[in-house]
Amino acid sequence: MSLTFANANSPAIPLHVIETSTFKTWYQDQTPDTCTWVDANGFTGAKGQALLIPGINGAPLMALAGYGSTKNRRRGRFLLAEAAENLPQGVYAIASGLPDDVAEMECFGWLMRGYTFDRYHQKPANPIALIAPEGIDATKVEILAAAETLTRDLINTPASDMGPDALQIAAEALAHQHGASCKTVIGEDLLVQNLPMIHAVGRAAAIAPRLIDIRWGSTGPTLTLVGKGVCFDTGGLNLKPSASIGLMKKDMGGAATVLGLAHMIMALKLPLKLRILIPAVENSVSGNAFRPQDILTSRKGLTVEINNTDAEGRLVLADALAMADEEKPNLIVSMATLTGAARVAVGPDLSPFFVDSDVIARSLTNVSGAMFDPIWRLPFHDPYESMIEPGIADLDNAPKGGFAGSTTAALFLRRFVTDTPDYLHFDIYGWNPTTAPARPKGGVGMGARTILAALPGILKL
Repeated sequence: MSLTFANANSPAIPLHVIETSTFKTWYQDQTPDTCTWVDANGFTGAKGQALLIPGINGAPLMALAGYGSTKNRRRGRFLLAEAAENLPQGVYAIASGLPDDVAEMECFGWLMRGYTFDRYHQKPANPIALIAPEGIDATKVEILAAAETLTRDLINTPASDMGPDALQIAAEALAHQHGASCKTVIGEDLLVQNLPMIHAVGRAAAIAPRLIDIRWGSTGPTLTLVGKGVCFDTGGLNLKPSASIGLMKKDMGGAATVLGLAHMIMALKLPLKLRILIPAVENSVSGNAFRPQDILTSRKGLTVEINNTDAEGRLVLADALAMADEEKPNLIVSMATLTGAARVAVGPDLSPFFVDSDVIARSLTNVSGAMFDPIWRLPFHDPYESMIEPGIADLDNAPKGGFAGSTTAALFLRRFVTDTPDYLHFDIYGWNPTTAPARPKGGVGMGARTILAALPGILKL
């Protein structure tokens, strides 16, 4: 699937984007025939409205897209894509009304409204196209759309076709596309190369666990992305109930989002040295599955008491983070569908993040709104450190009590990053539970566009 802009020389229908507050002013400048048509169809500039206005010979004269009110835009995003859903087939060119400060993201939304996951079932599409407006970076917007498509496709693919081996193939294809190197440590070699917790979590599955390692770039600051690649999570011996297990194909959403972000970085040729680490496993039940009360020794040397085998994501991330930390990059970013506690705290639409640096936090929050990619900072609250210290081992993978679950998980991960100047962790959901403009129900990238926009300031690119 290629989500791209129409050729700039294509015959196009002029499209006017109209807010409810500016509708009367626009209306007063129109011909009587146009006003009659607008009145007959009840167009007022309300969000989601769209109207094609015929000319004297019946050919389209122009089209209108309702952009709603300021309140509408605070309560949603991608309003241009919402209106586009109600336009007939054709090629359109923005003629007026689209604010410059949101033009790129509204056009990104227009492209993403064409996304469908059609690997198993062909779906009808509304073949409308947009000529990139002047003043936007059309190439960049198309790169963002390709990255988001990659992330969504990976998450939406069921575990029967997206196990650790298939995730490796997808990562290798991305590396090849951009001239990056990719190597993978598989199965028993994880023990040989001191990645014991990745091995422990994935050893019960039919498909061997692995660590995928991609490198790209030769100059500039160093950035390492770590994505949780649990391709299916049964919960292990602490088996998930039916209500919780149904969406577990998305438990590799962190890896999918990291690969999407990596595509953005490499396609845009950001001047940095990039490394991507993805522990790819399936948390299954078998005779050799790791057990509650087991004590595992991590790559870092820290021991971990297993009090719930369903808290496996932090285990595989811990070994990958320890490996990343050994090179002391300028910044490590981990992304994971890690805790239900994060969903209880902020719901499915916000991406909570943890970072010690107030400067990095501000860099992220300052660009989040402009990228239509909402985030929210949660605390690395040091007084909770004692909650992850069980006494019998250095760390507890699932503290009892149920309080501050996202924070204690983040604190657990931070223990494995000791030598890198800055560590940033995103606890994302990776799934859109209900269809919204430019975001159909299913897998979705979260946090990646915000990170991309903030990187130049964080890494001084």
